[in-house]
Amino acid sequence: GILEGEAEGSARAKMAAAVGEYVPDPDDRRWVEPRLLQLVGLEDRTAPDRADLFAAWRLFFERLSARSPVILAFEDMQWADPALLDFVDYLLDWSRALPIFVLAMARPELLERRPTWGAGRRNFTALTLEPLPEPAMRALLTGLVPGLPPALTARILERAEGVPLYAVETVRMLLDRGMLVPDQAAYRVAGPIEALEVPETLHALIASRLDGLAPAERRLLQDAAVLGKSFSREALAALTGLDPAGLEPPLAALLRKEVLGIQSDPRSPERGQYSFLQDLVRTLAYETLPRRDRKQRHLAAAAYLESTRGAEADELAEVVASHCLEAAALVPEADDAAAIRERARALLVRAGERAASLAAAVEAQRAFERALGLTSEARARAELRARAGRMAWLQGRVEAATAHFEQAIAEFQSQGDAHAAARVSAALADVLMQEGRLDEAVRRMEGALLVLAGDEPDADVAVVGAQLARAHMLAGDHARALDRAEEALAIAEALRLPAVLAEAMTTRGSALAWRGRLEEGEALLRHAQTLALAHEQYEAALRATNNLGWLLESHDRVGEALQVTGQGVELARRVGNRVWEWTLLEGQGRLLQLLGRWEDALQLATDLAGAVEALSSTSHNDAGRATIWIHAQRGELEAARDGLERDAAMAHAEQLELRAGHAVAQATVDLVGGDPARALRAAEDAWALRTTLGVTALVMKEALVAGMEAGAAAGDWGFVDDRLAFLDRLRPGETTPYLRAHRARFGARRDALGPGSDAVEPGFRAAEAAFRELAMPFWLAVTLLETAEWLGSAGRAADARAPLAEATTIFERLRARPWLERATRAAAAERVPA
Repeated sequence: GILEGEAEGSARAKMAAAVGEYVPDPDDRRWVEPRLLQLVGLEDRTAPDRADLFAAWRLFFERLSARSPVILAFEDMQWADPALLDFVDYLLDWSRALPIFVLAMARPELLERRPTWGAGRRNFTALTLEPLPEPAMRALLTGLVPGLPPALTARILERAEGVPLYAVETVRMLLDRGMLVPDQAAYRVAGPIEALEVPETLHALIASRLDGLAPAERRLLQDAAVLGKSFSREALAALTGLDPAGLEPPLAALLRKEVLGIQSDPRSPERGQYSFLQDLVRTLAYETLPRRDRKQRHLAAAAYLESTRGAEADELAEVVASHCLEAAALVPEADDAAAIRERARALLVRAGERAASLAAAVEAQRAFERALGLTSEARARAELRARAGRMAWLQGRVEAATAHFEQAIAEFQSQGDAHAAARVSAALADVLMQEGRLDEAVRRMEGALLVLAGDEPDADVAVVGAQLARAHMLAGDHARALDRAEEALAIAEALRLPAVLAEAMTTRGSALAWRGRLEEGEALLRHAQTLALAHEQYEAALRATNNLGWLLESHDRVGEALQVTGQGVELARRVGNRVWEWTLLEGQGRLLQLLGRWEDALQLATDLAGAVEALSSTSHNDAGRATIWIHAQRGELEAARDGLERDAAMAHAEQLELRAGHAVAQATVDLVGGDPARALRAAEDAWALRTTLGVTALVMKEALVAGMEAGAAAGDWGFVDDRLAFLDRLRPGETTPYLRAHRARFGARRDALGPGSDAVEPGFRAAEAAFRELAMPFWLAVTLLETAEWLGSAGRAADARAPLAEATTIFERLRARPWLERATRAAAAERVPA
């Protein structure tokens, strides 16, 4: 609404309407502002994490853009804090398909901080302002001052070297000296300019302008420079001790001489604020003030800011702290320097706490680290290190988080505070777990829990217990995972900790599913998802959704698993959680493969090509392994082997499912590549993990099938018989439709080796029906081809025609070249029309 030039009240009405609410009185701040705060998650001044805030603001702008295009304009982005830069990046990434235009203007210093900021995106245009050519500079000067003497014009152009600011500041210097007078939109020469010494550098030019000011104007400018680039008349009055009315004449003179500007837009929250038109002017004015005078003015600025902000003082805590630190540094030998630094330390802690409450992790870490540099007391240092480590971890800065946590643990231990040390040790273990260092993470969490459990059970015990349960589950120790989850659930329910409840339920449900108790596991996972969503614990909800998709996949409910994970992807996008979006998309790779949507699976892997590296090492890389399998079945062995090489690190992963997945991919490539013996060894490496991972896990089912395929290709039907006997020993609840389909298929193939078995055709028909119901076209086509081959060998060429034709059609659609060649050979050998 502001962009459309509407009144403030109408703008508020539009913002509220954007979230689907009606404002009975658009001028009633008491009604509107709480709803806007609620929209962005600030109603209690606490944000669960920055992703929630970013998502809320993104949705706000997206809903505005649904009504009309939105333009966001930013000036001086070189001074923007990291959170604003991150948000603009985030908005460009997530909302690129919507009519939202972002215009950002900055000096080159921005690219020193963020060399690639904004780059690499579609519809991104960067314009670099090079020095202006001589004709453009001449046009600028003559446009500002028609009639400027040619000799002076040439002198200015020579010194400016294409820098417009130099020319503009020269014009302002002439204005300061009364040689120019305003004339509508330009200036005109007030009289003859006999001679004028034009300073050689911009620095000298601005210094000359300052020297030309009246003493009262120069003193006022020096005081204003202490306040920063912009300031209010009231702040300047507090700093100088002058009456605000007495400031009017020198301020008016500085405005007239274009040293200062004033914000006059009634729609701007900074209306009435004065500002330096050039920051170099402010810098030079500040540097000409004596150090002791600067100190007193910094302290006066700090006192003014604290006295006027009241309940909002925390918003400026870091600014006030900066004034205190400047004051202490200017005269470090003064008697009050230590007290000033302590005051700054307390303010920085408040600033860090406020930034953390707003999910501004970068700013919070910076504030805590600055406070740390002013802290000597050991326990306070340990607390600040723990806080800084937490903020670093929220940003994904593993090394910084680890360093802070380790030092905090050592400092707490030196103080004899075992509970606090254990709490931080658990936080460090979370970092290690996400990095894939499960054994080390488990050791740390076990030690932390042993210490914490000695005290009254509290939220720390519940959180660490839930974390530890998850680590045990990922490491394949399901018994311990269930025990720790049970302990965490008991405390979390007593203390009403919904996030811990959801996390522990997710772990328990997943561990039960690994043990083959799929129905019970599904019930727990669905409730964990519901509970987390009801309490807006989106991280826990996304994990529950991801694991629910995995369980449905284990149940062979592949289409349903794809739907559930798709809903998870939408939730991740809505709340702005990129890591979970990538993780859920990764999990869809094998689902698309099984459903015969091979092009979609390959495109997904391409889209996620850079995401796997950004994810933690615990990523399943299912999309990558799906492409290996697809390339192999298409006979594209070079591409498949390249994929295997990229996935090589998973051969030794601590997470057993990742290790098994790599072994199955290796077996598939070896089998298609004509080395069934090596394929069998790789499949057996994966199959050896079944006692931990459970036979219903998709990776174990794939290992079983790959081993049987390799055994049959090698002529080792005794091995196949052993696997068929294993399947026959499973109880009904321990098998799945996918396993039963392959049992029927391999049973038919085994029976076909003997003379005149009546079980062959029923076996193939049962497998065919099962794969049709499962909607797995590749395995359906393989079964149909094997059926046609058997019928042809039995002299039933006419009966083989239909299954062979259908198999050929499917293989053509999937572009499965080796299988098409095999179908062609089958048709030629038995004269079966393809």
